[in-house]
Amino acid sequence: MRRTKVLDSFPAGDPYGSRPAEEYAARCRERGQRATVVMDLDSDAFLVVAPVDTDAPHRAA
Repeated sequence: MRRTKVLDSFPAGDPYGSRPAEEYAARCRERGQRATVVMDLDSDAFLVVAPVDTDAPHRAA
């Protein structure tokens, strides 16, 4: 199972559909962040998600 982090959420009832989510994901990709849009049926929203790098060493806070 791949782990992801939700970067932002956009309501599916938006008159423009998934376009705001797609535009946000495109801006993330322009900055070099891997981002994709998925539909969360439970919350009826489009989520912009990015994979979590599980291979990176944990940093002490």
